[in-house]
Amino acid sequence: MLTQPQQNPVPSWLRIIRLLRWDKPAGRLILMVPALWAVFLAANGIPPVPLVGVIILGTLATSGAGCVINDLWDRDIDPQVERTRDRPLASRALSIQVGIIVTLVAMCCAGVLALYLNSYTFWLCVAAVPVIVFYPSAKRVFPIPQLVLSIAWGFAVLISWSAVTANLQPATWILWGATVLWTLGFDTVYAMSDREDDQRIGINSSAIFFGDYAAEAVGVFFVGTAGLLAWLGVVMQLHLGFWLGLGIAIALWAWQYTRLCQKDLPRPAYGEIFRQNVWIGFIILAGMITGSIF
Repeated sequence: MLTQPQQNPVPSWLRIIRLLRWDKPAGRLILMVPALWAVFLAANGIPPVPLVGVIILGTLATSGAGCVINDLWDRDIDPQVERTRDRPLASRALSIQVGIIVTLVAMCCAGVLALYLNSYTFWLCVAAVPVIVFYPSAKRVFPIPQLVLSIAWGFAVLISWSAVTANLQPATWILWGATVLWTLGFDTVYAMSDREDDQRIGINSSAIFFGDYAAEAVGVFFVGTAGLLAWLGVVMQLHLGFWLGLGIAIALWAWQYTRLCQKDLPRPAYGEIFRQNVWIGFIILAGMITGSIF
């Protein structure tokens, strides 16, 4: 009697990569973008290369830790959501103990990198930790949990800017506001794909809060982002390259808004729009660099 060969099990190291979501670079890059915005603007387009390396590695470690913390909070919710049911903790491919260990290792790596920074920036890193740890619980008690995530994202701006200047300036807060609104926009889009599952489970999201006007809310967030970035360009006297990059971003956000207003938009389209914002962020970054130097 012939027996079917057993499928090779997924190795533990690959499960950990998936736990950290390093197999899905869009979510890691979209946190890295505001951090790079800040470090290049604060340094007038030419930051020290080692500092850029620390910022990149720090965002990878921090976002990875945040993903694991999120999955630890949601290990009993994720199996009920189509998009998340195959995550390692939700599917029980990894244990809670492994999740905690991976979180601690990632946070320790981020902490070691933070030691490279000045003391002012180091304590901003410390201040970000409670927001990262408790954000996943916000969806249980707060109607717009994406706002908490946006504030966590905003720390990337504060940390990276102060790593160059050792202080926060008025322009820093304009960029922070733009980052918060941009994050509210693209993460509301991300939440729109899970609305039915989230309503059935009974958890909150901005997509549910804004209901039939979720697309309009995203449009307002993107308009606010563009307005604050334009204000930043004026305050920092950025040159043509910045305005070209911002113009392209505005055109792409307008196109995304028209897609979101379509009835019966297929669920995968929301993920596509989310991933497109990574490229929009890098287009703006290129504009910031060229607009600062030339």
